[in-house]
Amino acid sequence: MTKRWLAIAPLALAVAGPAMAQNVPDLEGFWGLSWTPGEPAADMVEALPPNTVMIDDTGAAEFPRGEFGGLILTPEAMAHAETWRSEDDMTLDRVCLPPSIVYAIQGPFPFEVHQTPELIVFKYEYFDQTRLIFMDGRSAPEGQPPSKMGFSVGHWEGDELVIETDHIAASTITNNGLDHSDDITMVERYRLSEDGSTLMATQWFSDPASIENNGARWIEWEKREGEHIYPYECDPTFALEYGAVEE
Repeated sequence: MTKRWLAIAPLALAVAGPAMAQNVPDLEGFWGLSWTPGEPAADMVEALPPNTVMIDDTGAAEFPRGEFGGLILTPEAMAHAETWRSEDDMTLDRVCLPPSIVYAIQGPFPFEVHQTPELIVFKYEYFDQTRLIFMDGRSAPEGQPPSKMGFSVGHWEGDELVIETDHIAASTITNNGLDHSDDITMVERYRLSEDGSTLMATQWFSDPASIENNGARWIEWEKREGEHIYPYECDPTFALEYGAVEE
């Protein structure tokens, strides 16, 4: 027990420490999805790598079956998508399985940011997930297993927080049969508006096993003072309401 505490003590101190030790934007607080986002910032879009398509499925909207927003599926990924049925995901054993961060980030649920110079924590309401962004330049430990949140390292480029994430467990990209592999990589760039009321981001991802081009999303969140996320507490019996399983 003592050895375990010694191992996590630096992390605990980082979380408890002040966030203002660096002259960087303060992202601390509660962020709710903007339902009326503006035009994507031209310079942030231009920073995306070549062969990237911006897909438009942010918020509560989802692509219908067979639509992937301009993403070009590999033959293997297309064959899998063609067998997908929404009712297969609405069973008692699957309805409470969280998606990976690749899909979860674009949803309508809010999140909180807790910021220190060494560590930034994103606490998502969606499926009660917590994400650690290490700001100390570390690499993933040898043998790091894939997880739905992946392994994230961040750094500041001027006023932008840049997060690179890998070791993401296989999951969905568009929630309609297009799944990514464990080898997907994701890069996010976060920037505050001039008045600090809006958090803007590009989310870029690449997975040659499932898509032949790269994908990106533009997402905006609004700062809401005094609010906090609620427990998600997924109840698998939710599936019964839709007759997805036999009684």
